Amino acid sequence: MSKIRIALAAFIAALSFAGTAGAQSSASEFAEGEVRKVDKDNKKVTIKHGPLKSLDMPGMTMVFGVKDDALLDKVETGAKVRFQAEKIDGKIVVTQIEAAR
Repeated sequence: MSKIRIALAAFIAALSFAGTAGAQSSASEFAEGEVRKVDKDNKKVTIKHGPLKSLDMPGMTMVFGVKDDALLDKVETGAKVRFQAEKIDGKIVVTQIEAAR
């Protein structure tokens, strides 16, 4: 009986950890960056950014898709921005963007 309890406790702990880990990866925080290019035709924005902690990604310059095309109207090349990015359907996309303060 004690082996079953131990196995059950381990299973519950694993489920609890998985739920916490999922919450952390879906909860984005704002990252700082500079817009290098806005490509409205292809619904993409190139951003030189610092670390994206929620995605465990170091700083770099990369091209992002956007969740909503209207986000591209909020930025222009050279603008300092704060943004959130998430992995959606296997792609990293900008979900929010605003002028840096």
